Amino acid sequence: MSLSATKTVRELAVEIPNATRVFEKFGIDYCCGGKKPLDEACRAANLPVNDVIEALETAASPADRPGYDLPSGSLTELIDHIVKTHHKFTRDEIARLQKLLEKVCSVHGKNHPELLAIQGTFHGLAQELTLHLMKEENVLFPYIIRMEEAVLQNDPVLPPPFGTVQNPVRMMMQEHDGAGDALRQIRSASTNFTAPPEACVSYLTLYRALEAFEADLHQHIHLENNILFPRSIAMEERTLTAVR
Repeated sequence: MSLSATKTVRELAVEIPNATRVFEKFGIDYCCGGKKPLDEACRAANLPVNDVIEALETAASPADRPGYDLPSGSLTELIDHIVKTHHKFTRDEIARLQKLLEKVCSVHGKNHPELLAIQGTFHGLAQELTLHLMKEENVLFPYIIRMEEAVLQNDPVLPPPFGTVQNPVRMMMQEHDGAGDALRQIRSASTNFTAPPEACVSYLTLYRALEAFEADLHQHIHLENNILFPRSIAMEERTLTAVR
């Protein structure tokens, strides 16, 4: 498979399902920063572009592809996957991480003030994400599901109370950017989730859990920003064109 370094990170993440793992490995932002061409993203991260392309070509092999076709499967199935996999993980881990942070900060916070900064950042992120998930599940996702059902049944699509799907999508993407900023702050404050030599098991567990939370949220945002939202906007535009 021949890949072009002029394609954007987003395009490659959509075309190659396992590309997100490659980008995670190399530290390339594929969710909020996915608009950059691959060669530009590699230069910014001081990475040899050929090494990244080689890893992407390996990830693109048929044996590594998942059974569900995310770029072209139904939007309802994709939403179901996002809610049951990523929304559930986010809620579960927020509760777990808040307890871990409280425990580790109470013991190590005096000697490691960065932990208190991480706790404050994560607390704000947790509040924002909790509201964010509710808005998606109660407002945006139900509309997308109803729209797809109407299209499949060749029925008229009822206009949403928010005017166009682009309005809530724009808000969700702005909130995704905010979450990405918070994750970068946590990674920086923790020195890339590197615990000090004297760290206890809870300290090590906290950093491993925060890194796993970051990885899942990156994948979560990628599925929405790069697949669900563009396809939903395109579907709505087709329905509006058909009415005219």
